[in-house]
Amino acid sequence: MSEISARKDMPARLLRLLAMLQSRREWSGSELAERLGVTDRTIRRDIDRLRALDYPVAGVTGTAGGYRLTSGRNLPPLLLDDDEAVAVAIGLVTAASGSVAGIEESSMRALAKLEQVLPARLRPRLAAVSTATAAVPHPDAPRVDPSVLAVLASCCRDREIPSFDYRDRGGQTRARRVEPHSVVTVRGYWYLLAYDPDRGDWRIFRVDRIEEIRPTHRHFTPRELPAPDAATYLTRSFSTAPYRYTAWVSVQLSAKALRAGLFAAVPGSIEERGPDGCAVRLSADSAELVVQYVAAIAALGAEFTLDAPEVINERLRELGRRLAG
Repeated sequence: MSEISARKDMPARLLRLLAMLQSRREWSGSELAERLGVTDRTIRRDIDRLRALDYPVAGVTGTAGGYRLTSGRNLPPLLLDDDEAVAVAIGLVTAASGSVAGIEESSMRALAKLEQVLPARLRPRLAAVSTATAAVPHPDAPRVDPSVLAVLASCCRDREIPSFDYRDRGGQTRARRVEPHSVVTVRGYWYLLAYDPDRGDWRIFRVDRIEEIRPTHRHFTPRELPAPDAATYLTRSFSTAPYRYTAWVSVQLSAKALRAGLFAAVPGSIEERGPDGCAVRLSADSAELVVQYVAAIAALGAEFTLDAPEVINERLRELGRRLAG
């Protein structure tokens, strides 16, 4: 590209450069030049122009050198494509009625600002999202600190090891350092999936039990997750994890018919036992939750047998007496 063409295309190129810097932690100068179709010299000049506009672009040392957008005094404008803008709108609507503490009002303010600056072609899509999208919060889900979620998400993206104090089920608090993979929400609960080098295995942490989180500025090489994705890993782990109360139910229904008849996914697993039968493992720290699902299975009207702790059997008998009375 000639210098004259480079100067002519500079405004649009600066916006593309800014969008690229926002999309990834680091870029080499040669990568930016190749993507934008200009010389390394032009990239250096464009970086200087962004800095003159108060964008905090830092140089990265290394064999080839590079650039990254750092945090500054002010929040720079974000450049979103059409799908990203709609995705942000859906996230804001969901967050406004979700389980993140203190975020409802700020989510609605952000959604209003987004609507003001969107191109006309996207306004009908945003209006549809705003009016037709809603999230029903889980009634028992604990509220989580949005700043903790932000740090965890940043560490997942930047492959940075965080340090935090973690409170386990028994109330014991221990310091942990892990290699974060993903932050996942399940039934209103937020979880961090990470590899724990001290224990040599993958671990799942409830975000509401994470305290005093601190980035360490130490980076790691990502490990291969033993599952297609984070959501699958959590689902498999929850279905086999040992909880305080576990009940087995053999039902004369196919697994497909059973799933279709229940109000939500079971806290456990369903194993097919032929075309007209399945075995259900229900496991939870709450006896009430196990009782609810046993009752829901019984309400389907199919023959079943139950193998459960006495505390579960007694609560089911109590439930039967109350319903009969």
